[in-house]
Amino acid sequence: MAEASIAEGGIAESNATGPDPNARRRRWMAVLARASAAEIESLLAAVEPPRPHIRLRGPETGLIMTRGRAGGGGAPFNLGEMTVTRCTVRDAEGRIGHAYVIGRDPRHAELAAMLDAAMQDGARHDVLERTVIAPLAASQEEARAASARRSAATRVQFFTMANMR
Repeated sequence: MAEASIAEGGIAESNATGPDPNARRRRWMAVLARASAAEIESLLAAVEPPRPHIRLRGPETGLIMTRGRAGGGGAPFNLGEMTVTRCTVRDAEGRIGHAYVIGRDPRHAELAAMLDAAMQDGARHDVLERTVIAPLAASQEEARAASARRSAATRVQFFTMANMR
């Protein structure tokens, strides 16, 4: 059973057997999936030109079934279909990168897969984390916080006054 510890980006960092070795990768893949292709390209252009890679699969667009739960913890049900685009690439050094992104943007899926492969390179990981992933994560967190502030402004506080005679 996984511990309840949640790290930056909402990814569980540990489980019953120790640190989760895939937590870092899940985090950067989630950040890349939430970003737009234009955001990724603009940040990546400041660091390095795209490296050569071979497409192993896709980019291809399809549908996935999303599931929900009644009341948040009840019986699962099929909520509806969602369009996703996936891509798998191999870089010149043989590292394989994968990406699934919401929507129909093949460039976004390919860029995310290419960066997934690049982030697995120990020599490039820290630079890409600092110049691409961290700014995207900060931008996404800022957008979440702004949305939370807008929602909080419309919150209604209900209370009951008892007639004390």
